[in-house]
Amino acid sequence: MLSYTLRRLFMTLPVMLFVALFVFGLLDLAPGDPAALLAGEDATPDDILRIRATLGLDQPFLQRFGVWSWNVLHGDLGMSLFTGQPVAHMISQRLAPTFSLMLMTLIVSVIIAIPIGALAAWKHNRLQDRTIMVLAVFSFSVPSFAVGYLLAWFFGLQLRWFPVQGYVPLSTGFWASVHTLVLPALALGSVYVALITRITRATLLETLSQDYVRTARAKGVNNRGLLFRHALKNAAVPIITVIGSGVALLISGTVVTETVFSIPGLGRLVVDAILRRDYPIIQGVILLFSFMYVLVNLLVDLLYRAFDPRIKY
Repeated sequence: MLSYTLRRLFMTLPVMLFVALFVFGLLDLAPGDPAALLAGEDATPDDILRIRATLGLDQPFLQRFGVWSWNVLHGDLGMSLFTGQPVAHMISQRLAPTFSLMLMTLIVSVIIAIPIGALAAWKHNRLQDRTIMVLAVFSFSVPSFAVGYLLAWFFGLQLRWFPVQGYVPLSTGFWASVHTLVLPALALGSVYVALITRITRATLLETLSQDYVRTARAKGVNNRGLLFRHALKNAAVPIITVIGSGVALLISGTVVTETVFSIPGLGRLVVDAILRRDYPIIQGVILLFSFMYVLVNLLVDLLYRAFDPRIKY
């Protein structure tokens, strides 16, 4: 197990190198000149050239990429072009809201999706199954920002149960923080819930048709024990895999969800940076999101090997 873990960690290095090169090159080819934006509308061409030289934008691409990569390896993500603050410091200030939202979404999605997916499989081809599948298809089809506006209008403006914008840090109070994250988590998790529900239903349907389940039913095992102790336990591997793989939905969805609910997280930070063409911030956030996704996939791979009895070490 240890050798496999080290081998997988080593394999992530070229992936991260490719991601870094891709992000740096993509933003380098993006239209617009940050030096011109910094200089202002009344700047002369000499002023723009001077700013480009100060920022190092006049250097060759490979040289700039090499310097940036070396700095990243030492924890230096550069300086913001507009605020002058270190990008690493700005990202660290926005980590807590984003991680809190993602964790809240993950917990809520799993709590909702697995039971209703199991119910759909148990009531296969009945009214409950068809209703759940219709709702799952609808949830999977509607974008998260539309769900967010609908939830904010109904539960926030009409019923006034939850706030429609803002974020309360955990240091202020646990329940106050959770209260502000309920609507964003439901909006962000709408597609995630549909995905987990459909995979849970499909996996359980296949598991419930196995011989050992019929044998357990013939021995008089009750429905709850049959579903949770036998079927769901053996169907856990693909469910865990799709939960981990679906984290990409959470990472990409935070950008829109944090904008809709005015949460000061990494999503809002990268949106503001894109509007101002603040390249160092965009590069730093995308690199962090990529690293998180690679790390989650590594964890899912390890869990898969740990739970799958067919894999021998």
